[in-house]
Amino acid sequence: MAGAEQDALALREQLFHERVRECIICALLFASLYILCHFVITHFKKHTDFTGVHDDEDAAVNRIALGLCTFTLAVALGAVLLLPFSIVSNEVLLSFPQNYYIQWLNESLVHGLWNLVFLFSNLSLVFLMPFAYFFTESEGFVGSKKGIMARVYETAVVLLLLTLLVLGMVWVASAMVGDSAASRQSLYDLWEYYLPYLYSCISLCGVLLLLICTPFGLSIMFSVTGKLLVKPQLLEDLEEQLSCTRLEEAAVSRRI
Repeated sequence: MAGAEQDALALREQLFHERVRECIICALLFASLYILCHFVITHFKKHTDFTGVHDDEDAAVNRIALGLCTFTLAVALGAVLLLPFSIVSNEVLLSFPQNYYIQWLNESLVHGLWNLVFLFSNLSLVFLMPFAYFFTESEGFVGSKKGIMARVYETAVVLLLLTLLVLGMVWVASAMVGDSAASRQSLYDLWEYYLPYLYSCISLCGVLLLLICTPFGLSIMFSVTGKLLVKPQLLEDLEEQLSCTRLEEAAVSRRI
């Protein structure tokens, strides 16, 4: 009995250390992505967006919105890099199965990263990005004391009203399609069954938009590149230029 208790205690301690190690690795990875996304956003943003605000309250609001947008971009970049990270980690483990220093690239870490990305993606899509937009546009309720909290209250109320509006529209559409107990039960199960598929639907729309816009973007990119680049002199045909010059000279002579 004592040996079994010691083995269970050792196993529990090992699981605890692995969980702590996974949390530290996830925190370091997300911190790296957050810093990278912060530099990207501050590099491409307009200088008047966040720096040219003289009011301290507006400056604080803009900094909070910048932080939320940076967090969302970091989550999106993590979602993009998660599949290559999973493939590379699996190949590294298969190539060096006995190496002690890369055993942290295990299935538990990848599964935890997938769960965190899925959670933060839905959180950013449903709450953070709408909150950042309405927060920058809010000014506080009429008659209330001005400040950051007044804007937070107004943003929360607007998000709540928007949620009720969307749910009401879904309820009306479901009643128009089929007013039955099954349709009402499906609406009751909205949080448990339908919201997990929201991320997949948005991803599908993003992929379709990417497939539509990529050919136009590539055509515009090549056209702009062709206008900016100068054609090398070695590739030009001198005989063709001489013949064109003679034709232009003859045309000018006839006109004279």
